[in-house]
Amino acid sequence: MSYTVDFKNVSTVGLESSPVAEALAGLRANEARYFMTKYKHEFTVVPASESQEALDYVNRILQERNIEFSAKPLETSQFQVENIKFTYVFYEDGLALNVMYTVDDAKKRAVGFKLSEGMEIPQELEGKFKFARQKSKLAGTIRGSFFVIKGEY
Repeated sequence: MSYTVDFKNVSTVGLESSPVAEALAGLRANEARYFMTKYKHEFTVVPASESQEALDYVNRILQERNIEFSAKPLETSQFQVENIKFTYVFYEDGLALNVMYTVDDAKKRAVGFKLSEGMEIPQELEGKFKFARQKSKLAGTIRGSFFVIKGEY
C-alpha cells in the first residue's frame, strides 16, 4: 500500500522498525518537501516488499561499485519528473539512497547516499566515500555522498 509523505506533519509510518525512525522520517520528509517545492510532485513511497523491481534496479547499479547493503530495505519510491527518473530506497539502519538517472543525458546520472542523524556510516560505504554535512529543519544534520553512474540502465 502506498503512502504519500507529508512534510508538514512528519510521520514514522512504514519506518517504525528503524532504530533512528524519527530521523529517517525527517529525512524522507525533507525529500518530499524538495520534490514538492521544485517540481510540484507528491512524494509517495511503497513498502519494499511490494517493490522488488525497484530494488533489483538499484542493486544492479550498485554492482558498479561492488556495494551490497546488509540493511533491510523498508520503502521505495520510483517516479519520473521532467527528463529525470528517480528511484529511492529507505533502509532500516537510516540510510536513504537515491538514483538520479537522466533519460537523455548520460553525464547527469548518479547514486546518492544520505545518512540519517544518529546513524553510523554503513560498513559497505566506510572509507570509500567522503560525506558532506547539510543542515535540515526536518532531518537535523544529514551526511551525504554520491557516485556517478557509468553504465546504461
